[in-house]
Amino acid sequence: MHSFRTLRVIALLLHHPSAVLLAVQLLCVLLYPLLDGSSAGRAILAAFGLIVLGAALQIVRRSPWMTWLGMVLSVLVVTLLGINALWPNAHLDLGAAALLSVFYFYAAGALITYMLHDDIASADELFAVGATFTLLAWAFAHLFFLCQAFAPGSFVGALNPGEPRSWMELLFLSFTTLSGVGLGDIIPLAPMARALVMIEEFTGVMYIALVVSRLITMTANARRKP
Repeated sequence: MHSFRTLRVIALLLHHPSAVLLAVQLLCVLLYPLLDGSSAGRAILAAFGLIVLGAALQIVRRSPWMTWLGMVLSVLVVTLLGINALWPNAHLDLGAAALLSVFYFYAAGALITYMLHDDIASADELFAVGATFTLLAWAFAHLFFLCQAFAPGSFVGALNPGEPRSWMELLFLSFTTLSGVGLGDIIPLAPMARALVMIEEFTGVMYIALVVSRLITMTANARRKP
């Protein structure tokens, strides 16, 4: 009986990869402040990152997008992360951040295509709404990391304004910008940093206006049908 329930849970998770992706991403948000400062913590977060890649690839396979591109990007990311874990290097950090940003944008686009490929809003597609938001937030956070690396002082914060922003601070800035809340204490100063923030603000508005609103309409129409 126990093994049967385990198989049912596994089958349910495989049937709802968007829910798995969303859960792992949100769990990472809670774990970053606790684990980001130690080597063991970074290893755990890297393992969660691989789970995110796997869940995103599972979704990409279900979309009309080119699966091989996602596979190539994921292999390159895993390779760079593995090499950087063995031989830490700042250039590898930048390369991994660039590839992760491209992969997250690619996965977000695949998720949007997956959500809008028909006129029925399934349960997994509703989970995909949140998963896509987190993927976009992560993608822009990696762009912020690259911008800060190439142009020091691009972002300033209330705490230690002269120091580079931590990954958690950049992710916080990305979430507040994409959601349009605007409650952050991290300010973009460099021209490129402000340009990236403006693009993310535009992306967040268009995502809600076009994707989320269409799914809400699809769900409402499905409830009205006999």
